[in-house]
This record gives sequence, structure tokens and C-alpha cells, in this order.
Amino acid sequence: MAKQKKKSARPTDNEFHAGNAGELHRTTGERDSTLTTYQGVATSDNQNSLRSGERGPTLLEDFILREKITHFDHERIPERIVHARGSGAHGYFEAYGDLSELTRAAFLCDPGIQTPVFARFSTVAGGAGSVDLPRDVRGFAVKFYTQEGTFDLVGNNIPVFFIQDAIKFPDLVHAVKMEPDRGYPQAATAHDTFWDFVSLMPESWHMILWAMSDRTIPRSLRMMEGFGVHTFRFVNAEGESTFVKFHWRPRIGSASVLWDEAVKICGADPDFHRRDLFEAIERGDFPEWELSVQTFDQATADSFPFDVLDATKLIPEEMVPLQPIGKMVLNRNPDNFFAETEQVAFHPGHVVPGIDFSDDPLLQGRLFSYTDTQLSRLGGPNFHQLPINRPRCPMHNFQRDALMQMEVPKGRVNYEPNSLDPASPRENPDAGFTTHPATQSGDKLRVRSETFMDHYSQARLFYRSMTAPEQDHIVNAFAFELGKVETPEVRCRVLGHVKNVDAALCDRVEQALGMQGQAYNIPPAVEPIDMEPSPALSLLAKAKPTLGGRKIGVLVSEGFELAILDQLQASAETEGAAVELIGPHIGEVKSNSGVAITPNHAIAAAPSVLFDTVVVAVSEAAIDTLKRQAPVLNFIRDAYAHLKIIGCTAASTPLLEIAGIDLDDGVVEVDTREGTIAYVDAAKQGRIWPRAAAIKA
Repeated sequence: MAKQKKKSARPTDNEFHAGNAGELHRTTGERDSTLTTYQGVATSDNQNSLRSGERGPTLLEDFILREKITHFDHERIPERIVHARGSGAHGYFEAYGDLSELTRAAFLCDPGIQTPVFARFSTVAGGAGSVDLPRDVRGFAVKFYTQEGTFDLVGNNIPVFFIQDAIKFPDLVHAVKMEPDRGYPQAATAHDTFWDFVSLMPESWHMILWAMSDRTIPRSLRMMEGFGVHTFRFVNAEGESTFVKFHWRPRIGSASVLWDEAVKICGADPDFHRRDLFEAIERGDFPEWELSVQTFDQATADSFPFDVLDATKLIPEEMVPLQPIGKMVLNRNPDNFFAETEQVAFHPGHVVPGIDFSDDPLLQGRLFSYTDTQLSRLGGPNFHQLPINRPRCPMHNFQRDALMQMEVPKGRVNYEPNSLDPASPRENPDAGFTTHPATQSGDKLRVRSETFMDHYSQARLFYRSMTAPEQDHIVNAFAFELGKVETPEVRCRVLGHVKNVDAALCDRVEQALGMQGQAYNIPPAVEPIDMEPSPALSLLAKAKPTLGGRKIGVLVSEGFELAILDQLQASAETEGAAVELIGPHIGEVKSNSGVAITPNHAIAAAPSVLFDTVVVAVSEAAIDTLKRQAPVLNFIRDAYAHLKIIGCTAASTPLLEIAGIDLDDGVVEVDTREGTIAYVDAAKQGRIWPRAAAIKA
């Protein structure tokens, strides 16, 4: 019989010691300060769930995990505890080909099937009434209404997570949420409790680098990547298993906003993402994502310098390339936000034959938690009867009664097996779900596998895979976040982890904070290794030139040239971009030919942060008036400061000069057709990054 490794002597109170995988434990010998269950039972280990063997599945008998998660799941009524603010849409999924060699899941094996889906995107930390663009992870959940049952792919826009074990999830969320004594900050990580928690959680540091990157301030929900996070299994008709990780890639490419833009967008339009998704679908610009998978066998998994069951790790695409297997199109907005987007219930345990679980300890805990949450949030066990949650395939069982029962079951039989009703539902060994028979053995232990010990190598990989502008943004994010932390010891501890990730990064953050040389020495559980950079991790490195799905804001005035506007609109339509007009007011504005148009926005309500690129097309006669209007000058100045391509007419040039901007390569005249083409080509490249150095200077 395997024996649990002998623990080192208990440190004194208020000290920490490392567990099997480098996780930090804080212990005491005093009963008055001992952590207990609600029944007063002392807790020996609050960092690890009970599992069968070091890498085995989590056990249902873990009453400490169940009590902790159950209480957490019921803390809020009725909005979601996490992912409360969401946006959703209907659509369909279509497989590219036959995947039967890997899986028996029918919707992945027939390219002729269009499987209905409902997708929900969400922020994590904020409440339902918070803003759309805080620095935050985004949920990316898709419900597939397959003919074999409902499959929920419940993930995020980041491929890794903060913690390795589900038993820590309540602590993570408590730390990131509003501080309990003061009720703020809302939807923000820039405060003491969050950074105190992650400074004591080395396993979080890969996720922290992602959280400080541009990934957490996306331009649009339509431009987000999505990930299943965990390692799952494909199982084919012969019972053969293959590990799989799921990836969503937007067809129009990924993009983020700058932090200063995010701050201003939250004030100008708190519903920026929700509005963008809804309006894109309304105008027929249907968002599309490609679903790809990474598949690999056990031997390949064993060859990696990390554990595929560790949710804080990813598999670089350079090691296991992505295989595209289908696409999702969202083509219909909800008819009712509450009935659909708010009441939809996702669950990682909603799988169909051909898709199975791994022993990832974070996934194992989620399999319990989600059902428990729905019981609380949606009033009872019949939440599957709500229209948005109802399967689109035949459903037969003997579950009966309970709160909110909306069916009227008939007959005298409500049990199985029975002999009284030959037509009643029975088991189907051929078509039914079967669990892959993975061999499990080992003692019941509260430990973590030592293969989970490396907490910094992939964080280092992520940072070193970023382009220079992206690295700058990470430095600035750390400076902002830690600048909001009031406790010096927390900042110093955080800097110690940053130093383990990358010494040069730590130096830059220390300098930004004015804390040179104050990083604590935090010995890593294992020394991080240098991995080959992965360009696929960078948004900018793989960005493709496009205006598809983007918005062009055109500032006009009385006497603007209509021909130039027509020219711009024709070019934008060709590129798949939307043009919105901004006037001095919301009333009609007359062109130089006398044609009246109604702007989409008044300048006071449409700052340039709401657009991907802007054009200033005012008349010369209007400049004297416009130059005295702060919203107009800020519109131009912000677009320039945010490194956007600016189109302008010759008549508008004096206004740009009054705004105090340099007419660099990112400012393009659009008076001629050739000029418009040059502007569009420049705008397709996104931002003009060299301008950043000039602004800093």
C-alpha cells in the first residue's frame, strides 16, 4: 500500500509551509484559531480535495469539499455568484467532417448536421449591474442541443485558471469580490484581498500573467478566443480514448482595447460589449467561431514537462497543433433576456456519449458544483424544463415532482426496473453513455501530485511570447493594480512572484511603482524552465489585417462633403466594417450639396473610444465653432493617443492641428478615392504602435 509522504514539522503559527506541489499551507496548534467545518470538525488540509491517489479522481465522500462548495453555491440569490453579467445569442454549430475515428459524439461526425446552440459570454467578478469592460476574465459557454442530449462546453477566454483544485474556488472568488466590510470595489482585482490571496497562491501565477495582459480587456465579445480550459476525453465507438482540449477562434480575428480606452468606455457605454454583440446580429453581421481541438494520447501526455490534468497549464500549439473540426455561427438574438440569457444553466457535466472527463481536480469539483448552484439559483431540480435549458431530443426518465414541476407525468409506474409498463424507458447499453474505464488505484489522500509543482515556467513562457507593446501593457497593468494595494507586504510578496516569472519584468514593475529592490525572495517549489516562445499566445503576433466587424466613426459638420462620405461607406461595406456618423448634435446635418443626414450619435455621446478607427470630415467653415468644443477636441486627441488610424479631409486638417496632434503616418487624407483606399489599408493594420514612443516622449 502506498503511503502518504511524511510531512515536515509544523511551523509556528502565522508561518507558511509548502505542500506536495508547492501550495502554501498556514497551520496552527491552537484550538481557538483552528479552521473547522460547520459541525466543528477540525480541518487538517484546506488546499487539497480528497482523491484516489495523487492524480486520481476526487471522491464524493469529501464532506469538507462538499460543505464548502455547497455553502458557496448558495451565497447569492438569485443572480449568479460568478459570471453574473452576461450576454447571449442563439445559433448553430456545423462539423467540418467525420470525427468518428476519435469520438462517437454524433454531432461531431456528420458535417450535414446543423446543431442548434446557445452561447453566453460573461465577466467573472462583477455583479449583473456592473460594466462590460473591467479588467477581468470572460466566460465563454456554449450549449449544444444535440440529438443525443445536451452538451455544454463551459470555458473562458483564457486557456488556464487561477487554481489547481476546486476546494480553493470559494476562497478565490471571495478574494476577488467586493471586500466584505466595505462592499467595494465592484468588478475589480485592484485591491488588497485579491492580491493578498494570489501572493499566497503560487499556482495562480500563470493565470495572473494572462489577467494582466490584453486578453482581459477584449475589443468585442465577437473577437474573443474561447477555451475549454480542462483536458477532456474523446471516446470512439470501440471504446478507445484520446485526450482532448477545446479551442474557439473568432473568424474575424481577435483584438483588445487599450487600458485607457477601457476606462473611458466603461463611463461612455457600460453596455459596450452587450450592445456590440446585439447590434452586430441585428444588422446581419453574424459572429462566427471555428472550433479546434488538440488531441493526444497518454504517451504524449507523459512526455510533456507539465501535467495535462493541471488546469493552470496549457499545451502550446507548437507542441500539439490545433485541428479545426467545425464552426459556430450566432445568428439570432434572444427574444427575452431574462428567460434565456439569465436563466440558461450551463454545466461541465452535461456531456454526450463520446465525450468524457479527465481526473483534473478542478474539473472534478466543478462537476459537483454546477448542479448545486442551479438548484439554488433556479429554484429546484426542474431547471432543465425551462425552455432555454430543455434538450432538443427525446427525454424519458422517472424523476418526479419537486419545486417548479411543469410536466404532468402519467401512469402508475415511477420506478425502474418494472414489469407493469412494458413501454416505460429502460437502459440502452449500446447507445447509452459509458464512462471510459480508466484504471484507478491508490490510497485516499489529501495531497497534490508533484507533477503540479511548477508554477512559473508557463507564466514565463506567456510573458516572453508577447510582442513589445503587449509586454508594455502587462507592466502597466501590474503598476495600476498594485498601485491600488494598500498593504506594503502584499506588494512586496507579489513582486517576489513576478521576479520568479521574469527578472526583467520585475525590474520594470518595481521601477513603475518606485519600489526598486523590494521584491521578497520567494523560493519556487521547483525551478522554472525556459520554454520556447509560442507566437500563438500573442494576439498581436497572429493578428490579421482586417476591418471585418469593426466600427468606423465619422465626425461630420454642417457643409461636409457628401461624396467623401459615400466613398468611405462603399469602402467600409466592402471590408465588412460598419460606419457610424457623429454630428455636432443628434438632429439633421446638411452636406455641401444640401442633402440632409441624421447622425447616429451626437459628439457629446460618442467619444472616439467607441470606434476602432475614426475619420474627421468637417467643413472648413465649421472649424471656428468646433475648435471651442471640448468633446470634439477630445475625440481627436483620444483617437491619436490610443494609436488609432485617423482619416481626415484637407478641410479638417486645421482642426487636427488645433487639437495638438502630429500628422504622422497614422493620419491619412481621404479626399480622393486613392486616399480612401490608403486609409482603409492603414486601418486594417489596427493601431500604429510606433506612435506610442512619441506620445511617451
